[in-house]
Amino acid sequence: MHPQQIHGYLLQFFKENECQILNDHDHYINVQLTIEMDKKIMNRPFYWKYLESTDGVPCPAQLTFITDKNKLVEDIKGEVVHIGSPRLSQLFQVTKELGSFVQMYERVVNKHESQTILTPWLGVNYKVSYYSDQTKEILYSLGINLMTGEQLNGFQESLSEVDLDRTMPENTFNLPYIIKPIRALERLDAVIENNIQQDDHTWAKEAKMRWEKDKEVLEHFYEGVENKPECYEMEKQAMEEQYETRIKIEIVNGGLFYLK
Repeated sequence: MHPQQIHGYLLQFFKENECQILNDHDHYINVQLTIEMDKKIMNRPFYWKYLESTDGVPCPAQLTFITDKNKLVEDIKGEVVHIGSPRLSQLFQVTKELGSFVQMYERVVNKHESQTILTPWLGVNYKVSYYSDQTKEILYSLGINLMTGEQLNGFQESLSEVDLDRTMPENTFNLPYIIKPIRALERLDAVIENNIQQDDHTWAKEAKMRWEKDKEVLEHFYEGVENKPECYEMEKQAMEEQYETRIKIEIVNGGLFYLK
């Protein structure tokens, strides 16, 4: 997952959850959490319990997320967010809890009497995890035009440029989709599967080599032992599970977006 993808995901996540974006720079963002979001991600239940019992004035947290520390020029203090980081994993989980599918509309300021036409797009964020004794995760953000079938990589980043709302704007006409969302999802799934097939899979070969090397060490340790103890089988099985190569595809979230 590229830093730009993470940046776009964070912006979209907090905007959709009504958190104010105080600063949006190329490599970091500063966010004012709502009370609800503070309770979900800041892990300070005693603070909120105390406030509620004393009728205190709530003060939800402000957070700074650094999405590309290597390109950061300013002296900014904040949380470095990258694929596999605890904070990003937490936000993925919150997304699932809050609902992984949304329907949103591009805001339209219509100065003319004629209707603005909005086109339906299906957008899906996928997480692909490569597992062995080491783990690699990649986030793909894909969109597909439900009228034409046009596909767009980096769909999440493109949405960061768009002002979205959950309510359909006045004086707009939503085109009825030609491609059903379930069929569009199948097309995007096929794109992900093709990406995996085209990816470099030397990681699996290297994991197998490491497993063979460790297995040789294990066999050498028990060399000459005719009746191997139970711990031998347990160690061998544990190593097999550790080095087993597998790929997992998850849909993080998605939505139907009506865009100009």
